Amino acid sequence: MKVLIVDDDAELADMLSYVLRRQGDIVVSTQDGETALRIWEKEQPDLILLDVRLPRTDGWQVLTRIRADSQIPILMISGRDDEEDVVQGLNLGADDYICKPFSPRQLTARMRAVLRRSIQSGAVSQSPTSLKIGAFELDGQRHEVRCESRSSRLTRIEFRLLFELASHEGQVLTHEVLVDRVWGYQEVSDSSLLKTHIRHLREKIEPEPSSPVYLTTIPGVGYSFRNPNRSSRSVATAAKSTFEAPALTTEALTDEEVAVVR
Repeated sequence: MKVLIVDDDAELADMLSYVLRRQGDIVVSTQDGETALRIWEKEQPDLILLDVRLPRTDGWQVLTRIRADSQIPILMISGRDDEEDVVQGLNLGADDYICKPFSPRQLTARMRAVLRRSIQSGAVSQSPTSLKIGAFELDGQRHEVRCESRSSRLTRIEFRLLFELASHEGQVLTHEVLVDRVWGYQEVSDSSLLKTHIRHLREKIEPEPSSPVYLTTIPGVGYSFRNPNRSSRSVATAAKSTFEAPALTTEALTDEEVAVVR
């Protein structure tokens, strides 16, 4: 895998380059956004590690310009654990977001997961997935959700997350199941990205996001999709195995089964 590292912290960039090269990856790096754009066009990397705070052209601008032409996996890096930064990065099309400090093991796990999701998304886009529950409909070809008279476009991650929940209507999916199936992580230290995406989805599908009726929270456990106007249900998927995940009902949960990602 060829990785482009864009970070003005030379010490961190050198450390990441060393770790990735030891794993057999090809690494190119730069410390500013303009150079990053030129390298991206010339080298055509498989994945980009992109810092938010860069001289000349910042990470947001780099992300926006690349997303105008490419769906290359991009993992944002930031020294600020600020929800607004996370939200902005995800809205602009970042595949994931990691805050400093982080361990090389955590970063490389996320990189592999992002790359794996990108490959899977390519397969799904060739055979779109759709789901309809009463007046609620997910369109895999358009990455769009329609509910009664409203429709909203979804990012790739938002679509995968909502599909995972809606296809297990009435069941409780734990934080671990959702993070593993949507992000592909084997080990996760927190669930901040999951919570952020749930909030985004509520803003797009809920009549009152502060009082959700579709995406409900089961405190200390996870989330559940419920359709208050459910009348019929049909699922059509050409890539069902990609989204299959174990599910729990409220009654089936035990203390041992409920391990919350903090």
